[in-house]
Amino acid sequence: MHIREAIRIAFESLWAHKLRSFLTLLGIIISICTLVAVVSLVNGVNFYVATKIGRLGLNTFSLSRFSLHEYTDRQAYMAAVKRNPILHMADYEYLKTHAKLPVETAATIFSGFNATGTVKANGQSMDQVSLRGVTPSDISMSTFEVAQGRFLDHFDEEHRTMVAFIGPDLVTHLFPDVNPLGRHLIAGGHRFRIIGVATRQGNVFGNSLDQFILIPISTFRKLNGNQDSIGISFKVANSSLITPAIDEVRLLMRARHHLNYYAKDDFGIIGSSAVMDLWHRLTGSIAAVMVGVSAVFLVVGGIVIMNIMLAAVTERTREVGIRKALGARRRDMLWQFLIESAVLSSMGGLIGIGVAWLFTTVAGHLTPIPFQLPLSAVIVALVISTAVGLFFGIYPAAKAAKLEPIVALRAET
Repeated sequence: MHIREAIRIAFESLWAHKLRSFLTLLGIIISICTLVAVVSLVNGVNFYVATKIGRLGLNTFSLSRFSLHEYTDRQAYMAAVKRNPILHMADYEYLKTHAKLPVETAATIFSGFNATGTVKANGQSMDQVSLRGVTPSDISMSTFEVAQGRFLDHFDEEHRTMVAFIGPDLVTHLFPDVNPLGRHLIAGGHRFRIIGVATRQGNVFGNSLDQFILIPISTFRKLNGNQDSIGISFKVANSSLITPAIDEVRLLMRARHHLNYYAKDDFGIIGSSAVMDLWHRLTGSIAAVMVGVSAVFLVVGGIVIMNIMLAAVTERTREVGIRKALGARRRDMLWQFLIESAVLSSMGGLIGIGVAWLFTTVAGHLTPIPFQLPLSAVIVALVISTAVGLFFGIYPAAKAAKLEPIVALRAET
């Protein structure tokens, strides 16, 4: 029997029992749909996060009071709160002077009198605006550039001036019809003069990156006091220097904190690679769970296909007898039912892929979740669904192939 004829017979059988075929394929459809949707989600989110981190650059890293592990583990964080000292501007000045590998060093502080709050200006108000104190060198670490005016400079830092550099969302909401430069806004109960506007960065999972106010870190500390820990960012000339630069900063900080050789770091150094590794572990765990769920549905769907194919063999026993009487070989019957089982399963895979594509497309437009369906996922899903049909179709096909023509002809007479 030619493969083309076997496929034609398989489609005729599917069409003749449409409802039964659909119910048979339900497990395959659900499993493939789940698998493809999860792969699309993980792939899209990983690409999105990698793009955002890539914009910041792989040649930057930061020093903070807590490590990435301490930020993500509650018990470790609570222990670190007691152990790790606050980072001060003196630490920034020390590292800026003694660390030789970084080409730029910047300090940031973003807690205190109004980390996020309401900003008022021009008779309008805006909520959930982040307020950070930064050094002038922060512009070299940022993902934005200056769109209007200028960034904070050393004069602002030295004289603790009440000036602000703002994100474009504030211009859109507070100064829709006027030039914001030189105008004033109220944040945290304090009045600042606007000196510059940033270029637009977009959103991360629906949260705007353009809703911020930057003021001189000296002004921030003047208004808020010195009890909050700062973050220190470093930039090296190229990514090959990132590891030795991290080692240099770690050694300097350990010496500054008088830590012995066996003592644990009482600070955290976070690089782009560490963030991506953590993110991949997180999404990998989610994907593993969903792949396990999909595997269960695939097995259930395969068992249903095997049962239906066994029923089909019983229903078509006379047909098998006629074909064998006319000269069909055992392998012809084996291939006929194997191909029919594979076609049945692969159709479920195709429907599952289509449903997943429709779901991810609609969800991508209606939500900020960045789905991305790779071609490799489609191919793998189709191969898996076909393989399930072939595997669970072996027994029914073998049973049909072993039927003796005379016995098969008598079965339905």
